[in-house]
Amino acid sequence: MRITVAEKLENGRLRSGLWGSTPADKLMGAFLIMGPSGAQLAIISTGPTPEDHAWEHVSVSIKHRTPNWAEMSYVKDLFWGEDECVVQFHPPKSVYVNYHPFCLHLWKSIAHEIPVPPAHLIGPIDKQRAASAP
Repeated sequence: MRITVAEKLENGRLRSGLWGSTPADKLMGAFLIMGPSGAQLAIISTGPTPEDHAWEHVSVSIKHRTPNWAEMSYVKDLFWGEDECVVQFHPPKSVYVNYHPFCLHLWKSIAHEIPVPPAHLIGPIDKQRAASAP
């Protein structure tokens, strides 16, 4: 995760209630900010602590719909650097949890590097990118 908190996040920090936090908590806490598509994003950031099993976690929800790709990418960039890999999981139904119908989660293990498939398996890439792809 980033070391510094973006001004937009700090201005949207919830300072009281169940998820209230202070600037001393850095990126941990709850935030309400406007996203790039004009919807208010409710964000909760937790971890890593021993209870979190060495995972950084950010949840993103919108009141009446699921966040879109642009909104999730925007939040990813607020919390992590552009060269950091984070994931969204689709867990087995046996361990599925759904506290909010329009919430998605971003995860990053700090104990293990997350493998990334080769770019050509995702889609066509230009020749310049192909030369630098793994």
